[in-house]
Amino acid sequence: MPKLNRLSAKKVVQKLKNAGFSETHQRGSHVYLKSNDGEKIVTVPMHGSKDVPIGTLYNIVVRQAGLSVDEFNNL
Repeated sequence: MPKLNRLSAKKVVQKLKNAGFSETHQRGSHVYLKSNDGEKIVTVPMHGSKDVPIGTLYNIVVRQAGLSVDEFNNL
C-alpha cells in the first residue's frame, strides 16, 4: 500500500479541489469542502503553517473524501 506524505493544509485543500471538491465555508481554523455531487463533506484543519498529521490526513483522504491513497497522491 502506498504511503501518504505529510502535507500542509493548503496543499491538501488544493488537491481536494483538483479531485472535484469545492470550498463551502470556514469556521474558525477548519475549512469545509463539499463534493460536486453534494454527498461528501470533508473537514480540513488549518492550523498555521503546520503539516497535517498522517493519521488525520488518512482520515480526510480515505474516510471522508472516499479517495484511495494512489488517487490522492496522483492529484
